[in-house]
Amino acid sequence: MSASQYADLSAEEILALRKEYLMPNHAMYYKKPIAIVEGKMQFLYDSTGKEYLDAIGGIVTVSVGHCHPYVIEKTKDQIDKIQHTTCLYLHPNIVKFAKLLASKMPSPDLKQTFFTNSGSESNELAILMARLYSGVPDILALRNAYHGDTLATMSLCGHSTWRYGVSGLPNVHHILPGYCYRCPLKRTYPSCNIQCARDAQSIIEHCTSGQAAAIIVEPIQGVGGAVVPPKEYFGILYEIVKKAKGIYISDEVQTGFGRTGAHYWGIQNWGVIPDVVTMAKGIGNGIPLGAVTSRPEIAAPLKDKTYFNTFGGNPVSMAQGMATLEVIEQENLQENCRITGEYLLEELKRLQGKHPLIGEVRGMGLMLGAELVKSQESREPAIAETAEIMEQTKERGLLIGKGGLFGNVLRIKPPMCFTKENADFLVKVLDESLTALRQ
Repeated sequence: MSASQYADLSAEEILALRKEYLMPNHAMYYKKPIAIVEGKMQFLYDSTGKEYLDAIGGIVTVSVGHCHPYVIEKTKDQIDKIQHTTCLYLHPNIVKFAKLLASKMPSPDLKQTFFTNSGSESNELAILMARLYSGVPDILALRNAYHGDTLATMSLCGHSTWRYGVSGLPNVHHILPGYCYRCPLKRTYPSCNIQCARDAQSIIEHCTSGQAAAIIVEPIQGVGGAVVPPKEYFGILYEIVKKAKGIYISDEVQTGFGRTGAHYWGIQNWGVIPDVVTMAKGIGNGIPLGAVTSRPEIAAPLKDKTYFNTFGGNPVSMAQGMATLEVIEQENLQENCRITGEYLLEELKRLQGKHPLIGEVRGMGLMLGAELVKSQESREPAIAETAEIMEQTKERGLLIGKGGLFGNVLRIKPPMCFTKENADFLVKVLDESLTALRQ
């Protein structure tokens, strides 16, 4: 398959117009950016017709595949009927989708949903709900976390890369992440007694009134570099936060909908049942769509005012969201994430033994990362090398992402239809690219 020629503008012309008419914060991958014009399942095509294997999935957004026929069909059917109506009127799609989401939750108590357009909106609403419900302002978040780029959610980010030097949301306290490879306490698991998690108790005792509204966590830190904490970590946090009368918010924007393989929600891998689940990205397979699902009593204080979202819950987004979840189930994509993810993880670990540049490989399902270092002994971040690997893999027809505080973690989060054959190609390209870098 080849892409249709993008006749209107070349990549160079698009780039020139971006520089003139878009704000300067529009970042791009690659020294020579590519113009993506078509997609089919796990493949993308640029304006020259070149095919790429997509191993980042629109930043963990395309869950069931680019332009999946069933999803497109259901979305078009809805557009033909009505494109937009707000929640001020009745429409079947929003309640059907809310009921479907409730059936997927890790607890029947999680049953009421508010729909948004993005993960940032979802996380901001969750924080508002936590403060209203608890009556206290203090929020715990993790260092190295990413939760969005509104002024409020930016304050939740434990990453200087994503924060401007302006005053944001007050009363946010960042605790130590379960980042064993770069343990901030310089300890070794399991003899460390998971002191990183127990840091939350100290924060509550010293930086709050003794109560917390909530803690918000990513089960696996995405932008932070596929950081997977120890098995005890979230359970300890849960107990500490509950003792402080707070609620537990699981940010499933990247980890939800079966991507981690063994469970539908990422946090279930740690045996924790959250009070609130926030969602976006993969929930809609590329359409702007997010959601917050909570216990009814946590949502109840919202009724005291009018909280409204013009586009949240619109019929088209609801149709595409429902179709996406139906495909995940019909095509058994959660199980595919588990099987293919386990296979790919082992193959990446094999590469780690061959290439000293790879310091650690980690992740679950199809949410994986490889941290690149100048030496496995020093663990000094290989920042320039990571950028060059990105260029090398692109030239060989593979698109991946990068993250981590230092930008030295290769992010591998492809569409959930990714196959073992795709995994073999990814490993081959990465092997060739790492070898070329050493020469």
